Amino acid sequence: MKIVLASDHGGFDLKESIKLHLAELGYEVLDQGCFNQQSVDYPDYGVLAAKKVLEESCLGIIFCGTGIGISIAANKVKGIRAALCHEEYSATMARCHNNANILALGGRTIGVDLAKSIVDAFLEADFEGGRHQRRVEKIMKLEEGR
Repeated sequence: MKIVLASDHGGFDLKESIKLHLAELGYEVLDQGCFNQQSVDYPDYGVLAAKKVLEESCLGIIFCGTGIGISIAANKVKGIRAALCHEEYSATMARCHNNANILALGGRTIGVDLAKSIVDAFLEADFEGGRHQRRVEKIMKLEEGR
């Protein structure tokens, strides 16, 4: 399975740690940058990752200092449901109930071990459909202005 990664400088170190974790688990990683700690703008990388997730029909994980800015940017791309999570339960529910296709994490707000656990929870969960499908469809209609 492919996983798209992207970060700004504030999330770079955590992205690199998660990239190694994913490789150890056997995932194919599509790293969209950034590639060092030099200051960059998180919207550029959030949108880049979001478009790649749609293009590859896969999941993504994005990082900035708090995870807030990059998740806001990614959510501006039609078809993206990026969820900022700080613990495992939210990550599981983001997939199971909201069919989130991108996980956002804060490089300056959580440690590597917790981030790995959150990532694992997100990737191990599946969308439940049913009553949740109707709710996700309502969210998607908002993108159409309905």
